[in-house]
Amino acid sequence: GAVTDPPSSDVTAHVLETLAYEGRAGERAAQRGLAWLLREQERDGSWFGRWGANYVYGTGAVVAALAACGANDHPGVRAAVSWLGRVQNPAGGFGEDLRSYRDRSWSGRGLSTASQTAWALIGLHAAGAGSGAASNRALRWLVETQRPDGGWDEPQYTGTGFPGDFYLNYHLYRDVFPVMALGRALRIP
Repeated sequence: GAVTDPPSSDVTAHVLETLAYEGRAGERAAQRGLAWLLREQERDGSWFGRWGANYVYGTGAVVAALAACGANDHPGVRAAVSWLGRVQNPAGGFGEDLRSYRDRSWSGRGLSTASQTAWALIGLHAAGAGSGAASNRALRWLVETQRPDGGWDEPQYTGTGFPGDFYLNYHLYRDVFPVMALGRALRIP
């Protein structure tokens, strides 16, 4: 299997979001990264995710980066918000089965998890849809599934070692990302 990481939308997005917060979104490298991300968007509005289970992770990361760089009005962001709305599970959570790395029909489909719901919520919030129906349903799902000790259950593997080769269950994903998402949601005007 693979032993190196090729360029990916999620990693590029994280770098761009950091550059934006450092006031460097206008620099040549950031602008090249933005152009690359916009070319990488899938036809359905999602983005591939390399380090987390898959299109839900990639889409949440890229939308947050585009917004941080001032591109949250781009049509690609609206397409991503639409895709997230289409793949949201009926109870309000988000989940994607790791089979999506081999079979595109699993894109955005799977049991809801705390980390994946948070990734989608971070993207929705960044896109300006933080007070919309999909966000409210995701917030409610996170609150309703939180354990009394403050954490979340997440036995599913939502981390990616190498797509198609091995996957990881990062025990902090289930807590860190929901707290990040809830923190961003609290800043909604």
